[in-house]
Amino acid sequence: MEAMSEAYWQAVMQTGRHVPSDRSLDESTVELVEMLGHPNPRLREDLAYPLLTTWVADGVYDDLLAGLGAGILPGLRFGLGHDRDTSVLRRSYSALMLAEIVGRDNNVHLMSPESVLEWGDHATSWYVREQDHRGWLPEQGFANAISHGADLLGALARSRHFGRLELTVLLDVIADRVLTPTSYVWRHGEDDRLAYAVMTALHRNALDPSIVEPWLARLGAGVRAPRTRGHLDDEWPSPTAKNTSSFLRALHLQLALGVQGRADLRGDAELFAEQPAHRADLLLAVLDQIRGESPWLYRQTTRARPLDAPDGPPDNDTAVQ
Repeated sequence: MEAMSEAYWQAVMQTGRHVPSDRSLDESTVELVEMLGHPNPRLREDLAYPLLTTWVADGVYDDLLAGLGAGILPGLRFGLGHDRDTSVLRRSYSALMLAEIVGRDNNVHLMSPESVLEWGDHATSWYVREQDHRGWLPEQGFANAISHGADLLGALARSRHFGRLELTVLLDVIADRVLTPTSYVWRHGEDDRLAYAVMTALHRNALDPSIVEPWLARLGAGVRAPRTRGHLDDEWPSPTAKNTSSFLRALHLQLALGVQGRADLRGDAELFAEQPAHRADLLLAVLDQIRGESPWLYRQTTRARPLDAPDGPPDNDTAVQ
């Protein structure tokens, strides 16, 4: 199969992003999927990704969605384990593309549970093993594997095929990702997008505090400085602890302010119409972990919010300082 030039795909973009009539859909799809990993951001970000996502949203692949998803999965394994090379681009943009495919199924309900759960298995296996956390590559543009993986988990969290068990697994995968040692400090909104994936799961109202609070405690343990002989042996916070702290603070802010869904996703208006169940209890639980990071700094709880209290503004003497 002969690859088309950049000018060819630019013309496709400029004439309405329609599927080319001079070659088969299969040929065009294979080439664009390969381009998702191209080091040239003009080909990857400006052509391949927007064309594929437009065709997915327009229903071009509705009868082929399972095959398209299966064709994306090898990209999650491409170069997995490598760090600081361009293989991360293929993995990251494959994850972002798979998020669009899952989102299409969420909109029009085409896929079987087995297919979506298989995609979830591949996605979570890749995400906890990804080593390259760079947000920006000077010559190649955005990589953003952590953010794109968070978007994929958020799409899976919306899926009707994900119930309480699967949503609990997603939380565990996010904790594994956040707490796995890394030398990278996240600087490109990764904490916000991971927190939004968690908020999406919480809005499903299938996870009660007996599940979420121990999960938060596990994260909270990751922001407490280890002491061996009364002093720190290594610089603190470590990059991993800094990322964990940023994530907990992002989650607290999103719980406090509330989040909204995406206008292009059909079920989001209903999913995000109300605050998550148990929001008040979860706010306090997140605050406990943030407070534990620097107990010398923050005021301690003076009285707990009653369990049946409304989700209105806290009184001046409540724990939500």
